Amino acid sequence: MKFIIGRKLNMTQIFRPDGSVVPVTRIQAGPLTVTQIKNEGGKQVAVQVGFDTTAKHQSRSVAGHLKGLPMFRVLQEFRTEQSVNRGDMITVETFSPGDHVDAVGTSKGKGFAGVVKRHHFRGGPASHGHKDNLRAPGSIGAGGVQRVFKGMRMAGHMGDERVTVKNLEIVAIDPENNEILVKGAVPGARNSVITLSTPTGELVIKQTGSAVVIEESQPAETVDVAQTDEVAEVVAEEVTA
Repeated sequence: MKFIIGRKLNMTQIFRPDGSVVPVTRIQAGPLTVTQIKNEGGKQVAVQVGFDTTAKHQSRSVAGHLKGLPMFRVLQEFRTEQSVNRGDMITVETFSPGDHVDAVGTSKGKGFAGVVKRHHFRGGPASHGHKDNLRAPGSIGAGGVQRVFKGMRMAGHMGDERVTVKNLEIVAIDPENNEILVKGAVPGARNSVITLSTPTGELVIKQTGSAVVIEESQPAETVDVAQTDEVAEVVAEEVTA
């Protein structure tokens, strides 16, 4: 599994070599830092990664959890069996142009909305005794049930939901600026957090994890045996005298 976390910047367009125009979304992606390795039965099953080091405050529990690492605004877990170490970094080079990914984000919140706007109801008739009833929801079910079924389409909070858009093409990668250009639109407002993932492939790991550094041992000093014997004889004569 390959994945990256980023922030949606804006939409723009680029030109392919054949002159065709491609609408793309710029995403400031990574780098991610591995903050925790999760094992199950002695086998690595998932990793927790951190993104966006601009956080200024964090709780004591999180500070203890991230000891030795910077503060992150986003902590997220992904399932992977690829071997990594705490502190390793995952960059945009994990992906390449032509890859197809799933984009996950939080849609724009639109506040409280009625059924016409939220669920695209057509509304009621405007005449024949239906005064002030044009955008009303109408009946919501039978009278004998005495409750409202779960999932009934009614007025309520619109947007601000987790949305997944599948099979989006990566058009270009900019490793110097940590940017990914994805064809089409991705869910979410500007500067919202976006996750790009694909079920296959290997992560590109920058090995910066906490490795144990073993210093080379200094060579032992050479002892002259003959000189040691002379010193021992002198000491023995002084003790005898």
